[in-house]
Amino acid sequence: MKRSNKIILSVLFNALLASTTLADGHIPAGVTLADDQTFTYRVLDEHSSVDPQVVEDVTGAEVVRDLFEGLMNQDADGNLVPGVATGYEVNENNTVYTFTLRDNAKWSNGDQVTANDFVFGWQRAADPELASPYQWFVELMSIENAGAVIKGEKPTDALGVRAVDDLTFEVTLSAPLPYFPQMTTHSTTFPAPGSIIEKYGNEWTKPENIVSNGAYILTEHLPDERSVRERNPMYWDNKNTTIDKVIALVINDENVALTRFLAGELDRTEVPAGQFPRLKKEHPDTAISFPRLCNYYYTFNLSDSGPEAFKDVRVRKALALAVDRKIITENVMAGGQPEAYTFTPAAVAGFTPPDTDMAKMSQADRDAMARELLAEAGYGADKPLSFDMMYNTSEAHKKVAVALSQMWKQKLGVKVNLANMEWKVFLETRGNQDFQLARGAWCGDYNEASTFLDLLDSESGYNDGKFNSPELDGLLEKAKASANASELYTQVEEIIAAEMPVIPVYHYAGVYMMDSDVGNWPVNNVEQNWYSKNLYKVAQ
Repeated sequence: MKRSNKIILSVLFNALLASTTLADGHIPAGVTLADDQTFTYRVLDEHSSVDPQVVEDVTGAEVVRDLFEGLMNQDADGNLVPGVATGYEVNENNTVYTFTLRDNAKWSNGDQVTANDFVFGWQRAADPELASPYQWFVELMSIENAGAVIKGEKPTDALGVRAVDDLTFEVTLSAPLPYFPQMTTHSTTFPAPGSIIEKYGNEWTKPENIVSNGAYILTEHLPDERSVRERNPMYWDNKNTTIDKVIALVINDENVALTRFLAGELDRTEVPAGQFPRLKKEHPDTAISFPRLCNYYYTFNLSDSGPEAFKDVRVRKALALAVDRKIITENVMAGGQPEAYTFTPAAVAGFTPPDTDMAKMSQADRDAMARELLAEAGYGADKPLSFDMMYNTSEAHKKVAVALSQMWKQKLGVKVNLANMEWKVFLETRGNQDFQLARGAWCGDYNEASTFLDLLDSESGYNDGKFNSPELDGLLEKAKASANASELYTQVEEIIAAEMPVIPVYHYAGVYMMDSDVGNWPVNNVEQNWYSKNLYKVAQ
């Protein structure tokens, strides 16, 4: 095996930089810390899980990143820094990665974290018996035999991962993947405590049972109310952790959450839709907005169970054209969200979204074309288009859904029946194709265009609309091994614009009320992979 010196030196430099930062502390000189180092924040819904191989939502992943640690982490700018692994080597043809694990990484019960814990976690993620919602991610990583293992054609031990020894974890890819290291910050790739899972089964993530290897341990969980995580004294870098306790409160009403923030009960909450301009004037030090690597869209059910009307691309295009995105971003949301005419956000590294025909048109021209297309498809005053549209419960999602339905009614005479659902029910309903038009949103699992475009691959586990384009699938497959994937991604976006399987509405901004005594929030990390261990509270 030959070393790729460029990669090794880069990682070792990051490791040195990280160790230097930790030695000096992540707290600026002259800062006086608060006596109470508790960070309390609001979440909209109960998280899906705290099992690294099962969690599928953003808020759940935030908890998991505190409880568990993978091979690599991210710094405040989204760059790779060492986690359990101090660095890695890659062979000459970029298909075999060898990670060296630190010898002082421990589980919260005192056991050493070993390469076998990563082997177990990765095999578990691919195991058809677990049926992980993120099972497809393992195949997306191009790990050898991943597809065959997921389909049950080969046993889990055929997956291209192995423990060379306790501190050496080796991964074999079926083909080179330029962004593979970035994917190891994702929760699906975190280690899992096999003996604990075997002992407790599905109950292993309860506070009284869970064993984790991150900077925090789960000490309390009241479903749909709160979860609490506290410092893990066994964590290898516990001495450089400042925040002692992290509390996530489930508050379904964003206006209630704002009231509680202003009363001093929360350190962070989302700004309610439409209120950022006012709050920025009234609270300039706490109202913040910054780009995020997320998109907001509606997806058509194109499966056999979907409505016949949506099989007609003219109908899909008409609905997409009639959406006045400027009204949504400036009047409804008003938090700095950019309008979306492509599926992939412009914030993605190394990707420039193509100029679509729709983006170049005036809204009046879009509306005129929408009416023409819908009429061509056979819908009008004598035969109005009608369908159901669902979203998960949230005041912001409701406002967007109502605005869209009114636009379609006023411009096209379309009748829309709105329905909202609790988060977990919504996920299940959408995943089972038991819908007609459904809200969708995606935050990048890594900073590369494929993290969004792969959602529309026919084999994607999150292609809930069941869009199927062999041409798109082929381009995405080709892009994995391409030295110039950007051109291929542009072609994929052109297919999306032509076929319109989804309606891109806007790209996210992080629009928060953030207490000014919270230090080191990573506003420059567009993925918003934040770690409580890197935060601190300043004395008032």
